[in-house]
Amino acid sequence: MFLELLAVIFAGVAGAGLMMLIIRLSGGRLPKWLTPVAAGAVMIAVSISSEYSWFSRTTATLPEGLEVVETVETSAMWRPWTYAVPITERFVAVDTASIQTNIAHPDMRLGQVYFYGRWSPLNRLNVATDCASNRRAALIDEVSFAADGSLDGADWVSADEGDPLIEAICEIS
Repeated sequence: MFLELLAVIFAGVAGAGLMMLIIRLSGGRLPKWLTPVAAGAVMIAVSISSEYSWFSRTTATLPEGLEVVETVETSAMWRPWTYAVPITERFVAVDTASIQTNIAHPDMRLGQVYFYGRWSPLNRLNVATDCASNRRAALIDEVSFAADGSLDGADWVSADEGDPLIEAICEIS
């Protein structure tokens, strides 16, 4: 975030400097008030560019085995351009290398799910998935494994058909 702020400030200085050069090359025929306008316009353009490129920059640095399964795009009134092209501010990724299957319950899978957000810290959650019943449960402190390999205390959530998280975890064999 700090580096993005510095980039916006330096872009504003560069925009102002470029406009000052243009004013000088025009022989002073252009009004001087264009200098702060150009600086502000460049700063806004760099901010918007940074917002839109966050998702692609972040997914490009994901380690091997992390698969993006869902994205959350948003639009906001204070950013009217997002109604034309929404911004991806959050996404969910599954660590395909961490998926485990229980031999006693072949339709059950365990995997790690990561929640990325534009201005929020990275969160990780272990998830149990019942591929046969199309449901999933977060593995939190209250959940324990019974002797037969089933989960005790799990709060199962039934998902719609085609749930991207369940599909991503269940396609791994």
